[in-house]
Amino acid sequence: MARDYKHQDIEHKWQKLWESAELYHADLRDDLPKKYVLEMFPYPSGSVHMGHVRNYTIGDVVARVFRMRGYSVLHPMGWDAFGLPAENAAIQQQSHPAGWTYNNIAIQEAAFKQLGFSYDWRRKIVTCDPDYYQWGQWLFLKLYERGLVERKTSPVNWCPQCATVLANEQVEGEGVCWRCSSFVEKRDLAQWFLKITDYAQELLDDLDQLDQWPPRVRTMQENWIGRSTGANVDFVICDAKGEESDQTISVYTTRPDTLFGCSFFLLAPEHPLVSEFVAGTPYASEVAAVVEAAARETAVQREGGLAEKRGAFTGRYVINPVNGARIPVWVANYVLMDYGTGAVMAVPSGDERDFDFARSYGLPIPPVVVPQGDPVLDRLRHEKELIDRDVLWKTAYTGDGVMVQSGEFTGMPGGKDSEGAAAVTASLAAAGRGQATVNFRLRDWLISRQRYWGNPIPMIYCDFCGLVPVPEADLPVVLPLDLDIAAGATLADDAAFYQVDCPVCGKAARRETDTMDTFTCSSWYFLRFTDAHNSQAAFAPDIADYWMPVDHYIGGIEHAILHLLYSRFFTKVLRDLGLVTFDEPFKHLLTQGMVLQDGEKMSKSKGIIVSPDEVLPKYGADTIRAYIMFMAPPDKDLDWSQDGVEGMYKYLNRVWRLVSEFVDLRVVETAKAEAEEGVQNCHSTTAASSDAELSDAEKELRHLTHKLIKKATDDIDRQQFNTVIAALMELTNALYDFKQQDSWAQSPCALRAIDVLLRMLAPIAPHITEELWQSLYGQTIESVHLHDWPSYDANLVAADTIELPIQINGKVRGRITVAADASEDEVAAAAQNAVSDYLVGKEIRKLMVVPGRIVTIVV
Repeated sequence: MARDYKHQDIEHKWQKLWESAELYHADLRDDLPKKYVLEMFPYPSGSVHMGHVRNYTIGDVVARVFRMRGYSVLHPMGWDAFGLPAENAAIQQQSHPAGWTYNNIAIQEAAFKQLGFSYDWRRKIVTCDPDYYQWGQWLFLKLYERGLVERKTSPVNWCPQCATVLANEQVEGEGVCWRCSSFVEKRDLAQWFLKITDYAQELLDDLDQLDQWPPRVRTMQENWIGRSTGANVDFVICDAKGEESDQTISVYTTRPDTLFGCSFFLLAPEHPLVSEFVAGTPYASEVAAVVEAAARETAVQREGGLAEKRGAFTGRYVINPVNGARIPVWVANYVLMDYGTGAVMAVPSGDERDFDFARSYGLPIPPVVVPQGDPVLDRLRHEKELIDRDVLWKTAYTGDGVMVQSGEFTGMPGGKDSEGAAAVTASLAAAGRGQATVNFRLRDWLISRQRYWGNPIPMIYCDFCGLVPVPEADLPVVLPLDLDIAAGATLADDAAFYQVDCPVCGKAARRETDTMDTFTCSSWYFLRFTDAHNSQAAFAPDIADYWMPVDHYIGGIEHAILHLLYSRFFTKVLRDLGLVTFDEPFKHLLTQGMVLQDGEKMSKSKGIIVSPDEVLPKYGADTIRAYIMFMAPPDKDLDWSQDGVEGMYKYLNRVWRLVSEFVDLRVVETAKAEAEEGVQNCHSTTAASSDAELSDAEKELRHLTHKLIKKATDDIDRQQFNTVIAALMELTNALYDFKQQDSWAQSPCALRAIDVLLRMLAPIAPHITEELWQSLYGQTIESVHLHDWPSYDANLVAADTIELPIQINGKVRGRITVAADASEDEVAAAAQNAVSDYLVGKEIRKLMVVPGRIVTIVV
């Protein structure tokens, strides 16, 4: 066979043959167990980069291994195609988002095929295709029917650069947009929300089912859901004259045990009571200044303490329900309207932000929970009241301790979920002034987007009927493709789109012109893959139940909250709709590491990028795949190295030369028949005569082959693919050593070792192994990718002999080779004999055999 490894010819040849043979089509099989392997589908942002390649190579190796292990494997691919990048690119390039998107999809699909990814391309989905987003609209209507969709006016996150609203989860770091990194503003807008909070407790509880997810991801979701226990506490509002009114305002607190320390009351700048309290009063101008300044700050800056704490007195008071104290109401920029009720009971001795605020504005800081041994305890034995903690402490105390200055509760244990907290809550409930409450940090999912390139929201506004859902028979609401987006046209400018008749009364109405957050498209796509071309339903429930849940899901850690949380929510809603029977969409989650260059994350904007197009012509797809899998465990970052790529290319060339020489030295026509008989002789533990026919070198190669099958299999199960390749390199080296034997190519053990090498390398480097497999066994042999993953014999994994070092007084003085099953006495005798020169005239005080490891002698 050809001695030169012509990767381009080989890879192109087999890609065409696999496609024509429909090698990777997945169908429902009653005779095989199933596996659903899925990588998070890409956004068609342009050419494929090495981050893509790593993600999809990992998934492809997993899928190929499962096929060889006898599973029916669903491994599909599609594109998450709606979104701002396409719209912005179209504006910049004076084109249309559809053209830009479909052109990039074609580029990426061609690249994926060049890399040999084993996708069932029949199932390709593109979320901007009407036959996909029709069912996204249908799902929206189903959520609306269940009361899980709400339109309401509220403060929202507004990105001025993207000119659209963002969900809370899409505001990152110091309050910047997750896409463009612009600072996010707050605006009051009427928007559409999905009521994910209805599922907050179940989303939290079911994290316990996800034992095959990285703990880090589960913790991130747990923190984002943010369940806390506490109390809702009602404060009576005083009127403008300072007298108690019949109005109350409720706050949520996780520390009811600190209520006696509430020395002032805070409202968010956006709270509607603020303007009511200060209208026509001397306090209006100072309060207005705080409100205006807060509007220019992001929620993250305000809540996280990144902005300077500012406030103003409103001139009004509320009554503390536990002690009847009249406490002043302030407006403060660090209180957020969309968390809790937009009002906070300020306890400066127990909250650091309140402490700083109190010090800035000269407000009292009475200590109410202090640790054992705190000097406050001594002071209170001599003083009736202590109102300023700052005399003794320079910050708030937020931990557990003893309640002080707390009326009947003084002396009780204080702290979150403490005895004192429970007692205060019970007292409030008995007096009708509060109740125990569970609260969540999670907020409803804001899905409205004021942009064109997205899935239209299927709702209509009628002056007579109000909000009216688009009838299912009228779906999809098709996104018009004739708008001049580059000139700034939006759906709100397209009368042909928004002018409709009300489906209830028939009168003139207006269609919703907002589109849905693109995460609504990716929150159920894994279900559509199971039944991709169903024109009558989003998917057939029985087919979804066959393939789901996804057995192995692979993607970046950046999706830990957004995509993964939303997908879990959609799955639970679909279960409650009777469309699926499972609770969670993804069994096993692998979050792959990034691809770096010189320690930096690859970035197109920074010019730090390596494209497969730069590497494929010279080295080929198999080299890229094998290099990516070898250089780091899949969950760790990988630093791209051109020298490493060159080294992997040399390794594949070694494999090529090894097998080529073996084939040339062996009669191909008889190889298959000899293999069946020879492999049986070489690897059967029942054929007693075979051992006598094998040389020591053959026995060693046989042992190593089985040992490395076991190692590679175990490492595959642990998804440590880098050590799998290391095992294959070890087997390759052993075969090169074995070539020194006479007539090496006629040895059945050599054939078996090469057979194993190719089968275990096949999922990682599919093209070269397919070519060598055909050369080894003839053109009529079935594809290596349809053969079984090799199995090992546990009896042959154990070596016949082992080598042990001999240590005398801490120094290695010799080595012995003994039978693997030799007794300790036999090992001890052999060791003494091997180092007898060192023992002359010495007394052995201790001799210890550590089985399989070492012999230690003390003289």
